[in-house]
Amino acid sequence: MNRCNCAGGFLTGVILGALVGAGVALLYAPQSGEETRKQLKAKAEEAKQKGLAMKKEALEKMEKVKGEAAEKVDELKEKAQRAAKELKSDGKG
Repeated sequence: MNRCNCAGGFLTGVILGALVGAGVALLYAPQSGEETRKQLKAKAEEAKQKGLAMKKEALEKMEKVKGEAAEKVDELKEKAQRAAKELKSDGKG
């Protein structure tokens, strides 16, 4: 769970940093207000798309890890059941 929170914070930081950086760069550029607004809108959309792609990738990785963890839990459960059977049969013998 902690890795997920960390990844979410990182993703938020990347998106926020991209938006702030793009905004500052455009505000200092020598051009008309209308052109600046168009560029800000385009950069915001670009940052949004990158954020959505990163979110999708993070979710895919989380699903993969979830599946691997479930497999490991099943494997450990089977080992524990075998060990319990062995102990039970050793106790009877």
